[in-house]
Formats: sequence, structure tokens, C-alpha cells
Amino acid sequence: MQRNRELVNFLPVLLLMVIGFASVYAARSEQIDASSLSYGLFFVALFVGAHLLLRLAAPHSDPYLLPLAALLSALGIMMIYRIDPELAAAQTTWLLVGLGLFAAIVIFLRDVRKLDDYIYLLGVLGILLLVLTIIVGDEVNGARLWIRFAGMSIQPGEFAKVLIIIFLAGYLNSKRELLSTTTWHLAGIPMPALKHLGPLVTMWGLSLALLLLMNDFGTSLLFFGTFLAMTYAATGRLAYPIIGGALFSGGAILAYMTRTTVHTRVDIWLNPWPEASGSGYQIVQSIFAISDGGLFGAGLGKGYLLFQSGETIIPALHTDFIFSAIAEELGLVGATALIIIYLLLSYRGFKIAIASDDGFSKLLAVGLAAGLALQTFVILGGVIKLIPLTGITLPFVSYGGSSIVANYASLALLIIISNRSNAGARR
Repeated sequence: MQRNRELVNFLPVLLLMVIGFASVYAARSEQIDASSLSYGLFFVALFVGAHLLLRLAAPHSDPYLLPLAALLSALGIMMIYRIDPELAAAQTTWLLVGLGLFAAIVIFLRDVRKLDDYIYLLGVLGILLLVLTIIVGDEVNGARLWIRFAGMSIQPGEFAKVLIIIFLAGYLNSKRELLSTTTWHLAGIPMPALKHLGPLVTMWGLSLALLLLMNDFGTSLLFFGTFLAMTYAATGRLAYPIIGGALFSGGAILAYMTRTTVHTRVDIWLNPWPEASGSGYQIVQSIFAISDGGLFGAGLGKGYLLFQSGETIIPALHTDFIFSAIAEELGLVGATALIIIYLLLSYRGFKIAIASDDGFSKLLAVGLAAGLALQTFVILGGVIKLIPLTGITLPFVSYGGSSIVANYASLALLIIISNRSNAGARR
């Protein structure tokens, strides 16, 4: 049974939770007592409850998604607790909200094809969330990503991402034949009719607006890259990623020439050392931290990224740069293991897409898996100086209520898709 396999997969994850939380607690308080074990046991109980829910509501769903997400979430809260126990308590609260939404979707939705009837409503809602962020959002480190409400900071882009992926899955599924039509060739590449390039131009305009108005390269790249992946999956036409890549490159050059924030981030990416104590401080310290970790790391709670007073050396360590802390304390081995977990999550998502027997579910799974993979690449690439630094979160790991709630909503949708396709295969 799938659930028995999931339970077996959970056993090492649950053991790592208990040992990890005890290690971090001991590093902060210099002792191991009942409290050091209670954190780990709490998370064990939380995810065992989620496992039991799937036994009842989605017995045929993929057995790897939830254990992998649980491991990432636990590792994230361990590191956040290491940085700031109060932030870890807040993140735990948001994790509970995320798992609550996860449970609600799994119990009440059951079949994602129901969403196909509301794709335009969901798409408009996603766009409105982005517009609202542009109009009333707060600017942090040059990027306008947050809305403050009732003492809380919310990142609407995380929810907009899921809503727009649902819309694109429905739209591309209904228009895939038209979008696949070839009417001319460019350098031997089959090209669609110009009138069918409207969705591509529209999404390019949206991503360019995000880049210019929100000053955020990461969110713009995430939205447009996910769209291109879904379009290629729907049509099989290489023309879309080629044209889309050219359009995005042109927009990025325009943003570099007209937006100071984008210009500064690109310059820092190219050479941060002249500004090592100024605008390049974060990325330089990130490189030092990753290098300091070596092969096996300094050990949980033993990195240099905190002063004795508890102040972090790298600003936004718990959000943008949490991978740097993980790489320092768990070393190259731990950092590589983290990347492999993300690869496995993405792989399972794409495998679910392949196994799906209807176009909407297939494209939705592709969009969710591609979004996860691309978001992970963008944030990891930024902190290791592979690409310009962005302000998006590391899925399931970074501090952020909006991010973790949206990620568990995406996970629930993949669970539902896999449950239906696996149940159909068993008949």
C-alpha cells in the first residue's frame, strides 16, 4: 500500500526531527533535557496526524511528497530556532495554518478538475493580489513584495503564484491545439501563428511589470519561467521557450538600465568585493559562511553567523540566506542533501504529471513542480552568486507565513492529483 510505504519513508524523517531539534536546543541552552526533546516530538505528532489524514482521505496518493516536505519544514524551523526562537514559534504557527489548509483541500476538494470551472475567476484574483502588492505594498531592500495588515506581513505573490498556475493549466489545456499549430518556420524551428502568441506576450508584460514596478527579478523570473514550462508541456513547441527567453532577456536589460535596485543587484552579482562592507555585504558574508562549512559543517548551532548577543551577521539570514546557514552548519554534504530533496520533490511532481490521465491535472502538476524547482534554483543561485540575488523564499524552509501556507496548498493539489491517477490505475 502507498500509505505503508509513506510510513516507512517517515521513520528516518521523524528520527532526524527529534535528533535535530535536540541538537539545536542543546547548542543554544548548553544542555539536553525534556524540553529539548519536546520540540521534535511535537513535529513528529503533527506529521503523523497528516499521514493518518492521507490514509483516510487520499489512500492512493504519492507516498514521498509529504515525508520530503516534512523534512524540509522541520529543517527550516530548526535553523530558524537556531537564529531566533521567537521567529521559530511564529513559523510553527504558520506551519499549523499551512497544514490546516492542506487538510481542508485534501478533504473537501478531492478532484482538482473542479477548479477548471473557475479558472478565470482564480486568474483574476491572482492578478488582483499582485496589483494590490504594487499599489499598497511595503518596499523592503528595494523590492515591493509585502503588505502589512493587522500587525502581520503578508506576501500576496506566494498565493498569486498558485492561483495563476491553476488558471494557466485550464487555459493552456483548452487552447493547446491552437497553440500547437505551425504556420511558419524561423531558422528551421516550427513557429505558431502570430495571433496565437497573445498569451506569451501577456505573461511577458506581466513579468516585466513585476520587474519594473516591484523591483523584484526573482518573482518576475519565477512567473514567466513557470509559464514557459507549462506552455512547452502543453504544446511541445520549442518556439515558446526560445521566444519567451528572448523577450525576458530584453525586459531584464530594460530593467537594468532603468531601475537602480536591479542595476545594483546585477553589479553586486558581477563583482561584490569592492562593496564588501556596503551593498555587497550580504553576498560576501554568504560566500564566507558556505566556505566555512567545509565538507561536513561546523555542526548544528555552532556556525559563526551569530554574534554571542544573538544578532545575525547576515541580514535576512532567516529568509533569503537560510541556505547559507545550512551550508555552514551541515557542510557540503548537508547542503547537497538539501538540494537532492528538492530534486526528489520536483521529480515526484513531474512523475505525477506524466501519470495523470487528463490535460488539466497534467498541466497543473507540471506548473506546480516547475514552480517549486524554479523557485529553489532562483534563491539558491542567488546566495551562491550563480545569478543575481533575489528576495524570494526557499520553499518549506525559509521563514515566512505566506510562503509555507502557499507551499502546503500546492502540495495538497499534487496529493489530490496523484491520488486520483493512482486510484484509476489500480482499477
